Amino acid sequence: MLTAVIVDDEPKAIQGLSWELSNFKDQIKVIATFNNPEKALIYITENEIDCLFLDIEMPTMDGFQFLSKLKSRDFAVVITTAYNEYAIKALKNEAIDYLLKPIDTDDLEETIVKVKNYNFRSLNSSKIEKVLLNFNEKLNNKKITINTDGKLIFLAPKEILFIESDGNYSTIHTTENKKIVVTKKLKDVNTLLPEDVFFRIHNSFIINLKKVKEFYKTDGYVVLEQNHKIPVSRQKKAEFLDKL
Repeated sequence: MLTAVIVDDEPKAIQGLSWELSNFKDQIKVIATFNNPEKALIYITENEIDCLFLDIEMPTMDGFQFLSKLKSRDFAVVITTAYNEYAIKALKNEAIDYLLKPIDTDDLEETIVKVKNYNFRSLNSSKIEKVLLNFNEKLNNKKITINTDGKLIFLAPKEILFIESDGNYSTIHTTENKKIVVTKKLKDVNTLLPEDVFFRIHNSFIINLKKVKEFYKTDGYVVLEQNHKIPVSRQKKAEFLDKL
């Protein structure tokens, strides 16, 4: 059973769509309706839903502004509008479908099928991710899990040479000369790494201690395997030597 929320500034539009959806009560259930977008935002943030039917033309906040205020969106969005001109923009905003008012029963039926398919894919993706993460937790030689570009990457510590900061991003340099960019700051990546193997040697670098070949004390840098030169922060020098 799918759960749905309707957001529309016109009570009659809410009533009409609710009635149309009641024809599919064995497939979808309306759990809340709002003509106030601000209240709807609060509700959606605090509750899990499968589908949002969202009006575009609302006086205090249009539908696209509403979507931009959502911090995360793990449900299907269906745009409802009386204006066909919004269709393309709706789809660009990752709505899975749009319905023209007055809403046609056959069109609504097709939309419900799309919502089902959307949630099926989302559910299965989530299940697979949990299985992979649980499997990794049980391994004796646990791998480091990196979430990037809509996929999970599992790396053994020995596969990582160093990680380099790039503002709000970090780049992982591997022993196979690959570069993996993740949307995490270096300090956040650091929390994923085993402390006995990795060390933040500089504000901009974390190194794999087992890949250190040389340390130039006077010049203040280390040489890793594959001859990567990484600077050593003066504040980190003593702690780095203790780690070695």
